[in-house]
Amino acid sequence: MKPINMPNFSRKRVWSLLEPANENDNFSRIVDVFLVGLIFFNILMVILETVEELYTHYRVFFKYFELFSVIIFSFEYIGRLWSCVENKENYESNFKSRIRYIFSFSAIIDAVAILPSLLAFLFPTVDLRFVRALRIFRLLKFSRYSNSINTLLVVLWDQRKSFGAAFFILFIVLIISSSGMYLVEKDVQPEKFGSIPQSMWWSIVTLTTVGYGDVFPITSLGKIFGSIIIILGIGTVALPAGILASAFTEHTKRSQKRYEEKLKFMLTDDIIDDKERKELNKLSERLNLSDEDIEAIEEHYKNKKKKS
Repeated sequence: MKPINMPNFSRKRVWSLLEPANENDNFSRIVDVFLVGLIFFNILMVILETVEELYTHYRVFFKYFELFSVIIFSFEYIGRLWSCVENKENYESNFKSRIRYIFSFSAIIDAVAILPSLLAFLFPTVDLRFVRALRIFRLLKFSRYSNSINTLLVVLWDQRKSFGAAFFILFIVLIISSSGMYLVEKDVQPEKFGSIPQSMWWSIVTLTTVGYGDVFPITSLGKIFGSIIIILGIGTVALPAGILASAFTEHTKRSQKRYEEKLKFMLTDDIIDDKERKELNKLSERLNLSDEDIEAIEEHYKNKKKKS
């Protein structure tokens, strides 16, 4: 009788299973699909739970699905915490590696994904509807499987100082516009502009160019001042959008440069074998480069090499 080949659940294998799958690792790909599907259905359940009729009628189903999800996500978190040392730096101890992982962005998201439900199970008699609604943060778990989301987070982090400066300017304009509108409209509309905090509502919807129309100036001076604020608002709100667009362009250029340098290294022998091609494909996925970008880079490098 032939012995049954049990799956290998060594620490290294657990880490490879929980991380995004390699091209030829079918079992890891199945795990990825299962976890992504579970995240999707969790977001759907959080949304449907807010419909009182559905929640009342299917309360038991929601409860057991949540219990199942918490168990799976808890095992995932424990598995990552146990196996993360396979991704440690050479000089790190296992303890330091696990501490570094606990405070990483992805691990914090994993913890936030299960803590609200654990609190709800530990304190069932307390109204924790707001805490349970925090399960919507499980949406951020998609970042582990989406290069696009990771690119956005990297760009936002790289430009944090620029965004900080832009929002500080927006805050200054908000204070000035609220104070100005309070001074010119407080006597004729005390219920809407009776204080600076009340005036901030008009300033926010005006600066963001939303303009609900529920609060607006009625004096001539107020209308003139409001018109100036609307014009300022267009430029002020466009500033973060410009920073983000510029940052994405710069990030794409750096990614293309990294790919070209890797391509240059692999073409030292004028041949790219299957192993090197797979490595290039993996790099392009990590850098979130499109097929058109890759073709343009390779064509540009080949032409440059011919000319030289």
